[in-house]
Amino acid sequence: MAQELPQIYLVTPPEFELARFPDVLATVLDSHEIACVRLSMATRDEDRIARAADALREITHARDVALVIDSHILLVERLGLDGVHLLDGARLVRKTRKDLGADAIIGAYCGTSRHEGMNAGEAGADYVSFGPVGASVLGDGQIAEAEMFDWWSQMIELPVVAEGGLTPALVRALAPMTDFFAIGDEIWSASDPASELAALKAAMAG
Repeated sequence: MAQELPQIYLVTPPEFELARFPDVLATVLDSHEIACVRLSMATRDEDRIARAADALREITHARDVALVIDSHILLVERLGLDGVHLLDGARLVRKTRKDLGADAIIGAYCGTSRHEGMNAGEAGADYVSFGPVGASVLGDGQIAEAEMFDWWSQMIELPVVAEGGLTPALVRALAPMTDFFAIGDEIWSASDPASELAALKAAMAG
C-alpha cells in the first residue's frame, strides 16, 4: 500500500493586514486541501485578535476547515473557534480539556521533548507538535531531529506535527514519519503562497 501523505496545517503570520490576508488565505484554501488553520498573532491586543479571528473564521468555516488559536484559551468559545494550540507542552492540557470540553481541538507544542509529548497525550491533547525541525526562531535553538519523529510514528498513536524551518528537503525526509506539517513563514513571505505550498507538497510526495 502507498504511504499516506501528511496533512497540511497552516499557521498565520504573526502580523498581517486584515484588508489583505483573508483573501490570500482563501486562495490557498481553495488551491489545496488544508486540515486546520492556526491563528498565531504576536499581538496581545484582544480587539485586534478578535477582529482577525472573525475574518479568518468566516474564510475557514465556509470551507469546512478548523480554526484554532495560539494560547488564548478564554477566547476559543467567545470567538467561536474550534480549539487552542498550547505553547507550553503538557502543563495546561488537562485543565484546558476540562474547560473546553471533549469536542474542542487541543494541541500542545512540546519543542524537542518526547517526554513532554507523551505527557500531553496522556493529559488529553489531540495532537502534539515538535520543532523546530530546521533553522527557525521557534523554541530555544534546539532542533527536533528526524529520529524523534521516527520513534514517535512507530511507538505512539497520537498524531504528531512537524513545524519550524521546513524546507523541501526536510519535508521529503520527514513525510514518512509525521502526520501533519505546520507551514507558516515558509509560504507567506512568497509572492504566491499557494504555489510555494505546492512546491513543498511536491517534495512531500517525492
